[in-house]
Amino acid sequence: MTYPKKRTASHPISSDLPVRKPEWLKVRLPSGPEYARLKRLMRGNRLHTVCEEARCPNLGECWSRGTATFLLMGDTCTRSCGFCHIKTGRPAALDEDEPVRVAESALAMNLSHCVLTSVNRDELSNGGAHIFANTIREIRKRLPHCTIEVLIPDFKGNRDALKEVMDAHPEILNHNVETVPRLYRTVRPQANYQQSLRVLSGAKELDPGAVTKTGIMVGLGETKEEVIAVMEDLRAHQVDILTIGQYLRPSPLHLPVYRYVHPDEFRELHRIGMAMGFQWVESGPLVRSSYHADGQVQLLGLGVER
Repeated sequence: MTYPKKRTASHPISSDLPVRKPEWLKVRLPSGPEYARLKRLMRGNRLHTVCEEARCPNLGECWSRGTATFLLMGDTCTRSCGFCHIKTGRPAALDEDEPVRVAESALAMNLSHCVLTSVNRDELSNGGAHIFANTIREIRKRLPHCTIEVLIPDFKGNRDALKEVMDAHPEILNHNVETVPRLYRTVRPQANYQQSLRVLSGAKELDPGAVTKTGIMVGLGETKEEVIAVMEDLRAHQVDILTIGQYLRPSPLHLPVYRYVHPDEFRELHRIGMAMGFQWVESGPLVRSSYHADGQVQLLGLGVER
């Protein structure tokens, strides 16, 4: 299999782009004893977090609260999305013991809610779905009351792979559509918008008790009307939770920011989404897929007894 490389991206709409981040996007650098403890724990167990690999702006806030998102199946992705800082290349062989180490770390952190995600492993017939399933089961052995959210790839549309994950019964199945259909060729060149919608609706079909969730970035050149159209598509596919956040360029090799969306616009999108019938819309400049995920579980009253 040939693995794509990230290249300096040209913007699809305009060269008149903002340079400086506005005040509402400034965050503190991560620090403090809880941050240091979690970093030692992850390194000691040879684990990765999407918080670090994707340069999440909320790393300091979340780690200081003792929450983190585990990145399964290594730190190398087989795709080359224009927004993502995770490196692209030939991944190492799967570590079948990783689920146990993640579960032991979750136990050491005494998590009440755990978020699991992964790189894309398109070279595998099942995309590594069994790693998700095994990790869910190992966590449940040690923390039976811990709720679990999985942020999965599209598994190239493999229904059996999705079923393997859903058979382990995560409370929340998250799969991000990321952007509006018009920008897919630039933002997610190896993905398909309709396929992502099928992943979300398929999860509901396989486990009607599961909550489905997705996320979209703004500031990539989309219009407000396009964002609302995506929200309508998501509700038509019975998605329960939506996250909307500002795209931030992780390096000069990635897509540039077309504009910085004002917090008032995020509040408006929250109101529109709630009126559409989403159970919750987390919308704000610094919102990411896992941001306030533990709070969403409490808000929706989720638990393992289903």
